[in-house]
Amino acid sequence: MKNKIIVVAPHADDEIIGCGGTIAKAISQGDEVYIIIATNANVGAPELFNEEAITKVRGEALKAHEYLGVTKTFFLDFPAPALNAFPEYKVSVALSKIFNEVQPNILYLPHPGDLHQDHKAVYRASLVAARPQGAYTIEQIYCYETLSETEWAPYQEKAFIPNMFNDISDFFEQKLEAMRFFKSQIKEFPHTRSTETFEALAKFRGATVGVKRAESFIVERIITK
Repeated sequence: MKNKIIVVAPHADDEIIGCGGTIAKAISQGDEVYIIIATNANVGAPELFNEEAITKVRGEALKAHEYLGVTKTFFLDFPAPALNAFPEYKVSVALSKIFNEVQPNILYLPHPGDLHQDHKAVYRASLVAARPQGAYTIEQIYCYETLSETEWAPYQEKAFIPNMFNDISDFFEQKLEAMRFFKSQIKEFPHTRSTETFEALAKFRGATVGVKRAESFIVERIITK
């Protein structure tokens, strides 16, 4: 039976940085993958992100998703970088509508200890939307790591200590190729949002479990029947 997978990303490109290889692998196995981009930076901080910049990065996201074979991309328009000051229930309601429409059995979320407040807010709102109530329940929920956010978590926050690893050795090049569509977001090494750093992390996570390349996750919830 094929899986229906939703990856919730606070900002366009988080989904590829955290789950790009996992997305490519799942699609190769016949699974359906849906991506939700939660924020529109122009809404919360027009002085930082103009309409042209938002249109550009969303176009880059759609090209990356098309390359990977993503079934559908949902763009929401919640304010970035100001989700921590926005009514969280509204985010939960919007996510819940998509969850009910797609009815995924697997959900990937940003890590709650990430430096960026938007990541924390999206994590919490997603869990509210994914509460195991009624006839429909999301059976597997995982948190992914996002370079340039997760590794900069404040000392007092919950650290990212993965306990699930996905071997993406055969799919890492697809992840890199998908990330290259984000020309406005890629940085030069040694910035953590660089292709060299993505590869370094994939090698490290892979070596941790004896494979060439891996993406790692924290298990939030697994329901077995």
